[in-house]
Amino acid sequence: MANKIRTTHVGSLPRTPELLEANHRRAQGALNDKEFHAILERSVDEVVKRQVDLGLDIINEGEYGHITSGAVDYGAWWNYSFTRLGGLTMTDTDRWANDEVVRSTPGNPRLTSFPDRRDRALFSEAYEDPESGIFTGRSKVGNPEFTGPITYIGQDQVEADVKLLRQAMDKDGATEGFVAALSPGSAARLKNKYYDDGFDVVRACGEALSHEYKAITDAGFTVQFDAPDLAEAWDQINPEPSVEDFRGFVRDRINVLNDAIRDLPVEKTRLHICWGSWHGPHVTDVPFSDIIDEILQAKVGGFSFEGASPRHAHEWRVWQDHELPEGTVIYPGVVSHSTNAVEHPRLVADRIIKFAEQVGPDKVVASTDCGLGGRLHYQIAWAKLQSLVEGAEIASRELF
Repeated sequence: MANKIRTTHVGSLPRTPELLEANHRRAQGALNDKEFHAILERSVDEVVKRQVDLGLDIINEGEYGHITSGAVDYGAWWNYSFTRLGGLTMTDTDRWANDEVVRSTPGNPRLTSFPDRRDRALFSEAYEDPESGIFTGRSKVGNPEFTGPITYIGQDQVEADVKLLRQAMDKDGATEGFVAALSPGSAARLKNKYYDDGFDVVRACGEALSHEYKAITDAGFTVQFDAPDLAEAWDQINPEPSVEDFRGFVRDRINVLNDAIRDLPVEKTRLHICWGSWHGPHVTDVPFSDIIDEILQAKVGGFSFEGASPRHAHEWRVWQDHELPEGTVIYPGVVSHSTNAVEHPRLVADRIIKFAEQVGPDKVVASTDCGLGGRLHYQIAWAKLQSLVEGAEIASRELF
């Protein structure tokens, strides 16, 4: 049993100006792969050292190997897969510009387009106002379509991810690392022009991405499955489905994930769910209590979720009447990605203690709600991580 509350984060960290410029130049063809890799390696070394110096216990490479469109990018966690999956044809259509309307029926929940989301309909003026703060600074990104059999073609990229992380950790004496990877259900949320059954896309994504998952754990790292589709997708089903229909939707995707990771060491896996990282009102989010039973069916070593956001901070209560599967831990977010206010360390400690009182302090690893890179200014993001570490230290003194 550890004698402290350990700390981590969800994955994405702010890119350095040099790396942002390198991504931009590479996209324009002005920077070759060798030149980009040299900048990437230097940037990973820097971000790993900064995490170690800050005192974070379980660190990563900042998702720096995942392509990004700029300093504000709510979709890099997903967009990186566009170059790692075969069977895709690129288009110029941004996901928030796709005007397709898909209507679900009882017993058949289906995802509609992003502009047709229910939260956006309720707050259409705010979403369309470029100065509202919801999408301020975001660049449009073309999304591909599934036009052929889905395969995994990202071997070289994931090998670079784990190699650079291992090199950097060895330099700074770090021992625990993780790498984030897209869940099958999240990867499948593109227009399908190939498969007869939409759920066949989810299955094919699971089979393809299993190669990425295995490469990460084979390298000795924990793999984090980024699965906002398990919560955020509720708002993308129009009209609002019944809770039971959505539970079935979640259950099907958990089953695909379980199949994709069946041969991985459970202790090297963790599942991240969230309700979307853009700065919207989120009043149409599904309550955590409505899906927690399905989430806990995932055969993983830990569960990461929002615990600090203004919309979900109250949901620590789900752990009052839900028992963690044996051998698992929780990674509650105790600092938020959705506000510029830096949480006071005392508040962070209070949140940690609240979770520890429900599941036991040895089963709590303090984390962030979501990735901070692409959502917050780098100064604010690192200040939040410092507060996370300081709050965990306070909680540790009071719990152990």
